[in-house]
Amino acid sequence: GSEAVSEQGQEEEAEDRLKEHMDSLLDKSAKTRQAALQSLRLALSSKTLSEFLLERRLTLTDSLEKCLKKGKGDEQALAGTVLTLLCLQMGSGPEGEEVFRSLKPLLISVLTDSTASPSARQSCATALGMCCYIAAADLE
Repeated sequence: GSEAVSEQGQEEEAEDRLKEHMDSLLDKSAKTRQAALQSLRLALSSKTLSEFLLERRLTLTDSLEKCLKKGKGDEQALAGTVLTLLCLQMGSGPEGEEVFRSLKPLLISVLTDSTASPSARQSCATALGMCCYIAAADLE
């Protein structure tokens, strides 16, 4: 019995940390946002969090949109990676499609922006390809 309680406590602690990272995406400091993106990247790539993310996908999508629009270089590249992982977590259902549809124009914009850093463009190209493969309902 105590193992289950301990596991649930760890789960809640992990979710609290994820919420903090999501809040940090809106920080004024680029370094803070980048650290939050790196933490989210690590969390999303190491554990299935679809239940947790389902309730927060719109908030996270909005935050990633801001990072892609206002960020530069590394921040944009990390945001593209986190977006790819979010799409993977959401899957091919309507939620994944909604995330992809809302950020697709912005991904294309960064990808085609010749002034954006190569790492940001590459990350957005990967995000566009992966999310399109996973979540695009429209065959085109």
